[in-house]
Amino acid sequence: MKKIVDTISKLTHMMSNMENAAKEEFNLSNLTFTQMNYLEAIFQLGNPNITELAAFIKLTKPTVKVSIDRLIEKEYVFKVQSDEDRRSSHLHLTKKGEQINEMHEYAHKCIAESISIKLTKEELIKLTELLNKVLTEK
Repeated sequence: MKKIVDTISKLTHMMSNMENAAKEEFNLSNLTFTQMNYLEAIFQLGNPNITELAAFIKLTKPTVKVSIDRLIEKEYVFKVQSDEDRRSSHLHLTKKGEQINEMHEYAHKCIAESISIKLTKEELIKLTELLNKVLTEK
């Protein structure tokens, strides 16, 4: 068990380094890890309101609101009042906020390339199969 824990630790460290390098490349170094997660969640949910975002990331609405206000100040997010319920606003990513997804795609590609150059084609196929098996929900 210790061997797999050590391997996962090294892999996590490598992935973190690649993500940090990508943050620098895309000029997103002023974002915290939490803020990046908020931007990703907004993208994944497709312009949620605060309630939907809070439920998705499993935090309270006041906590989410404070973080969103900071992202609005940094010009990564803006609010649009809902047409159906004037009391509610939907969160949208600015062009600057949308860079988070480009950054993650870039980081993931770098990680994949780093792994690919060290493995044969057959090993890469087997690794992909094994990772998919581990990630498949039952």
